[in-house]
Amino acid sequence: MKKLVLLFAVTALSFAAADTQLTADERKMAVEKLTQTQDHMLKVMKGLSPAQLNYKPDASTWSVAECAEHIAISESLIWGMVDGALKQPADASKRGDVKMKDDQLFNMITDRSSKIKTQEPFEPKNKFASAEGSIKEFKEKRAAHIDYVKTTKDDLRDRYATLKFGTIDAYQAILFMAGHTERHVKQMEEVVASAGFPKK
Repeated sequence: MKKLVLLFAVTALSFAAADTQLTADERKMAVEKLTQTQDHMLKVMKGLSPAQLNYKPDASTWSVAECAEHIAISESLIWGMVDGALKQPADASKRGDVKMKDDQLFNMITDRSSKIKTQEPFEPKNKFASAEGSIKEFKEKRAAHIDYVKTTKDDLRDRYATLKFGTIDAYQAILFMAGHTERHVKQMEEVVASAGFPKK
């Protein structure tokens, strides 16, 4: 009888642990967002000359190269939010604190109708020496993050991060990172479309 009770308890714990892992759809969505936003960035930057990469429509607007550096810096700093969440114990009782759905969060971040001034650690300061250096840094970090999402068994839904607009879970922090990339790729496109953008 004791063996039967123990077997039941172990089985129940196994099911409980499985429930906290990402579903196949969640994993697929995150990998797609991370991959698509990276591909979009590389497509926009492909073939741009140094003059085009460094062109600024005005003194307050970042160049394409500065946007790329900001994205590369942010890839590590935003991932720190995921790491911070994973250091906390999983707590399903706090799920109610997460008010935004995944798509809603991603769409909010990519919407450039509202502009937000970045914090000092995220500001481009030629940290990677060139646009190529920024791309290299970004691609290396993004590849590692995609691999993590593909294989992780961590409970990302029951761990949380608190931002100015509310609480998100660790999975949503990954979507936030992808959305942040897309937001600034759109900014690159605005620069490329500006009237004074160099023809070569």
